[in-house]
Amino acid sequence: MSEDVQVSVADGIMTVTINRPAARNAVNRAVAVGIAEAMKELDANDAIHAAIITGAGGTFCSGMDLKAFVSGELPIVPGRGFAGIAEAPPAKPLIAAVEGFALAGGFEIAITCDLIVAANTAQFGIPEVKRGLAAGAGGLVRLPRQIPRRVAMELAITGEFISAQRAYELGLINRVVPAGTTLEAATALARTIAANGPIAVKASKQVVQQSQDWSLTETFARQQPFLDTVFKSSDAIEGAKAFAEKRAPVWKGK
Repeated sequence: MSEDVQVSVADGIMTVTINRPAARNAVNRAVAVGIAEAMKELDANDAIHAAIITGAGGTFCSGMDLKAFVSGELPIVPGRGFAGIAEAPPAKPLIAAVEGFALAGGFEIAITCDLIVAANTAQFGIPEVKRGLAAGAGGLVRLPRQIPRRVAMELAITGEFISAQRAYELGLINRVVPAGTTLEAATALARTIAANGPIAVKASKQVVQQSQDWSLTETFARQQPFLDTVFKSSDAIEGAKAFAEKRAPVWKGK
C-alpha cells in the first residue's frame, strides 16, 4: 500500500489516514487505490468491526488533486469510484473524523461514511463550481438525501462553505468536538459499535441505507430477509443469554 494512505488496526477498529498533509490530503490515484484496498480488507476481515477515515496534519481532505487531474490522472478505482469509496462504501460501519477542511471530494468522502465526527473548527463544502467542475462523487446525489434539498442546492451552486456547527444543526454530522480530538472521539464511537453483535450491526446498516428507496407499503417485507439473518443467528441467542446471565456477550459473527 502507498505511503499516501496509512492503515492500522487495533481492538477490532481500522483507522485509515490520508497522508498527504503537504497537499492538504488531496486525493490522487495512489490515495484512491489505498483507500479501496483498506475498504476491501475491512469487509473481508471478520476481526475488524468498524473503521475510521481521517486526514493527517490537521486537514481531512481538500478533494481531488487538481495538479494530478490536469496531468491526466484520475483518482478513481473501477467499481468503487472516486477515492476508491464514493460508489461502493463498505458493508461495515465507517466513521469520518474531520479536522480542518472537508471540501469537494473530501466532503464527498465524509458524506459517504455512516457517521461523522468533526472538530468545532472544521468547514465543509462542495466548491467544484468555482473551478468549473461539478460534485460528481456524491455531493449532488447524496447530500440532498442527508440535509434539506434547498440547502444542498445552495451548497452545490454557490460553492460556499458551512461550519461544523451549521452542519450539526442540519443533522449532517453526529458529534462536534474540540479541535485535535476528533480521532479520539471517533474511536470511542467505533468502540461502542464494535461491542455490538456484528451481524446485527451489518444488517441494521443495510436496512437504514436501502430503505430510503423503499415505498411505505413494501418496507416491512423488504427488511424481513435482513432481520431473518439476525434473528436466526447464534449471536442472537448469545446476546439473550448474556443479558440473562448479566455478562458481556461473546460474539461469533454467526
